[in-house]
Amino acid sequence: MSASRNRVVKLAAVLGLSVLTACSATYRNHGYVPPEEDLQQLVVGVDTRATVDDVVGPPSVGGVLGDGNYYYVRKRVREYGMFRPEVIERQVLAISFDDTDAIANIERFGLEDGRIVPLSRRVTDSSVVDNGFLRQMLGNIGNFNPANALGG
Repeated sequence: MSASRNRVVKLAAVLGLSVLTACSATYRNHGYVPPEEDLQQLVVGVDTRATVDDVVGPPSVGGVLGDGNYYYVRKRVREYGMFRPEVIERQVLAISFDDTDAIANIERFGLEDGRIVPLSRRVTDSSVVDNGFLRQMLGNIGNFNPANALGG
């Protein structure tokens, strides 16, 4: 009896341990932000875009234009069981340049600096939706001009 009891206890322990580990949080890291030591080497107003590329590397996200500002973005996401993933850390490093390609400003933003941007959905109502096929065909009878059809 003790051998089968030991098996049941071991099975329950393994099952309980697997349930506990299945509910543990997992973390995903995305992106790259240069460390502060590398940013200390850059001098605002003196160093250029080429210097930034050499010291910290080119960013994965650039401005809208080819000569736009540099944006380094990093985020950390926590996934816990069946719950929706949650962004727990976000950093954005923005390096802006002036007209001579010299560094104009270096700014760092965190998740606490962010603002929620409300998304609006604009849908134009179409008059075609309310009308059936027959109503559309019969509605065009008065709009027909034979002179336009004959090229005159």
